[in-house]
Amino acid sequence: MQQQKRQPELVEGNLPVFVFPTELIFYADDQSTHKQVLTLYNPYEFALKFKVLCTTPNKYVVVDAAGAVKPQCCVDIVIRHRDVRSCHYDVIDKFRLQVSEQSQRKALGRKEIIATLLPSAKEQRKEVEEKRIKEHLTESVFLKEQMQPWKNRNVSSGPSLLTVFLGIVCIAALMLPTLGEVESLVPLYFHLSVNQKLVAAYVLGLITMVILRI
Repeated sequence: MQQQKRQPELVEGNLPVFVFPTELIFYADDQSTHKQVLTLYNPYEFALKFKVLCTTPNKYVVVDAAGAVKPQCCVDIVIRHRDVRSCHYDVIDKFRLQVSEQSQRKALGRKEIIATLLPSAKEQRKEVEEKRIKEHLTESVFLKEQMQPWKNRNVSSGPSLLTVFLGIVCIAALMLPTLGEVESLVPLYFHLSVNQKLVAAYVLGLITMVILRI
């Protein structure tokens, strides 16, 4: 019965793949960065097979480039840069992580991860920090300009009905039992997973911020 329920969702190439990080940065002057770890998450109720492909496999060593992930578990994939030379600086390479159900060969989902070799960790981190500060300042100015008219128009108004409804739904979701709790009077189909409750808590936090700003 479970196979029949989830089968329509298992369309080739459409299954979301959850992996962190989505970008690998190696620094030539920092050997500790020559080894990176990708974490593949499987939030689904069925096991997944995975395979790691690369556009330039001669530059990298992938430990356990193929394997399996149990339902609602994760696995670490170690990637080492083995050709640290100046001719490879700022060259963008790509890894492709393909996943499939254990009983099938077709790729249900795929995710691309960018890999870059940079010459200096200190210089790059300084540039990244300066860029983030500029982006933050630009975003803050833009938000102030956009939010000011909105606040003036809605000074006397409270939160919308949709916001209140979403907040109530999130609170109700957090109060429901978690999957695996045996002693509960609530029917099993109302039990939520930890990931679902995390999403509800995140949305509730956003709604709270919106209400406090009104």
